[in-house]
Amino acid sequence: MDQSQEKTFAAKHAADSAIDPDIQAAITKRVSNGEVPCAVAFDIARQLDVTPQAVGRTIDLLNFRLAKCQLGLFGYKPDKKIVQPAQTIDPQVEGLVRAALTDRRLSCRKAWEIAARFELRKMKVSSICEALSIKIKPCQLGAF
Repeated sequence: MDQSQEKTFAAKHAADSAIDPDIQAAITKRVSNGEVPCAVAFDIARQLDVTPQAVGRTIDLLNFRLAKCQLGLFGYKPDKKIVQPAQTIDPQVEGLVRAALTDRRLSCRKAWEIAARFELRKMKVSSICEALSIKIKPCQLGAF
């Protein structure tokens, strides 16, 4: 589905899902062109002391689009994804990535933890995963 077509993100959730008014207010203040960047969503979660998943769910229910994934996996124009496969891979990082896999996938949360442990940019971990053909899933915000 291209971005010009209407997409209902709220459809991912139960029809009777309630919107938290505090999260809604914070999102509404920071949404731009119908998009909420990943970093902004995490900032809102920190400020309100709620889970990133609660913020992502509310973004969906408000039918806004998550943008600019900090792992480079979605939300960039025009190509959607900007992460590229790493040219070189530190064997220690690769070992930790492989050890953290669940069902042959690395969770977004684990990718962030590995980045913090090795003092790497988050996108460096996702680029390693790209080179190793490892999918990152699930997203902490519920995007995928």
